[in-house]
Amino acid sequence: MTASERSEVPRASVTSPSTTLARDRLRAEVTDAAARVADLLATLPAPADRNPGQQARATAAHAHARAARRQLLHAQSDRLHREVVGQSPQRLSLTDMSYELADVVPGLTPNRAEMEAERGRRQAAKEGLEIDQGIAYSALLRSCAGGDLVRSQRLPTDEARSRLSEFQRTGAVEMSVVSVRRTDGVAEITVANQRYLNAEDEPLGRQLEVAVDLALLDPEVRVGIVRGAVMEHPRYSGRRIFSSGINLTLLCAGQIPFLGFVMQREIGYLSKIQRGLWDPQHQTDPAARGGKPWVAVVDGFAIGGGMQLMLMFDYVISSDTAYFTLPAAREGIVPGAANLRLSRVLGPRLARQVLLGGRRIAASDPVAALLCDAIVAEDAVDDAIDRAVRAMDNPAVIANRHMITAFEETEDHFRSYLAEFAEVQVQRLYSQDVLHRLEQQWMQRQR
Repeated sequence: MTASERSEVPRASVTSPSTTLARDRLRAEVTDAAARVADLLATLPAPADRNPGQQARATAAHAHARAARRQLLHAQSDRLHREVVGQSPQRLSLTDMSYELADVVPGLTPNRAEMEAERGRRQAAKEGLEIDQGIAYSALLRSCAGGDLVRSQRLPTDEARSRLSEFQRTGAVEMSVVSVRRTDGVAEITVANQRYLNAEDEPLGRQLEVAVDLALLDPEVRVGIVRGAVMEHPRYSGRRIFSSGINLTLLCAGQIPFLGFVMQREIGYLSKIQRGLWDPQHQTDPAARGGKPWVAVVDGFAIGGGMQLMLMFDYVISSDTAYFTLPAAREGIVPGAANLRLSRVLGPRLARQVLLGGRRIAASDPVAALLCDAIVAEDAVDDAIDRAVRAMDNPAVIANRHMITAFEETEDHFRSYLAEFAEVQVQRLYSQDVLHRLEQQWMQRQR
């Protein structure tokens, strides 16, 4: 169904002519302001080649257009969401939904062609159109439609649905950097982004979500495991690595999309690990809630997004030589939803040391016991996995983990955090200190 077809879905209430006029006026103001920005930018050099005066003109034009967008979103977020997704919940990726919004109200969010042009630039040379996507999603998540939006992202991906029969038949699905294998009711997901030491990027995130979906969709799977593969990198050859965090090389190159990766991982596979898939047909059945228990196996290190990922699991095993850190403050960005969750795990003072000061926690540090359930020698990890699976493979675990999650971090609490995160994080990704740091890294890589 196209956006225009969805906009024709019958409404339960009657809209008065004056309301329609006000609605159309706000939309026209957004489209006109965006057109004026586009006309101005057409007369200016590319962002990286502008002088201070030219950049000031572009910044002022963007600010005017963004004020119009905020006014429209404040008044019409619920209606805009209905026009994009219709009356029945369905899963559109955050990126596709943003393009649908651009069709409904031209200029509200950047269209596909505009984002393709942005994707061809390194991060420090972009126009910053993703900021408009962050503004839109911040408003949508705060609106009455925000709950439906969050839940829709816990529907299975189309790729997982298409590969489910293969997985059920063979017990294995291999993708370029992620694989999933089922053995005796356990789905082991292995991450093998060899080129970047399991650093996270859009392809890895997309494949990890498919693997998580398959584990949750297959009724024969009772427990999920996530572990890093044995690396081929000369420095770590023959050793497993859990995660290096966000792929800074690709972030410098402008290849880490805000919606397609930064937001989608939080609202997609991380939420699915935490809460399970959303099935609107069976939400009245308590047995269908809460997903399945998950075990993380941390080898080597869990940096940034890897440490964020640890916070989502029911049982965490670490080798005694591993370490964990959240260097986001040093990088200038926000470490996903770790700011929401880490205080519950470590307590507020220690959480601030990690989040604000970049404190690194070694597995040998006594406080590591707050992050991990088992810290063992490298040659004892497999036995620890067996013990963890036996502990988690229990129907009562599913009910209890659901009750913990449902009230420890309610959906509304998560949604409120995500609404604030959507705008704060995208502004950080385009702040001058971050862009300066990324430009320096880019120039070093070009030497």
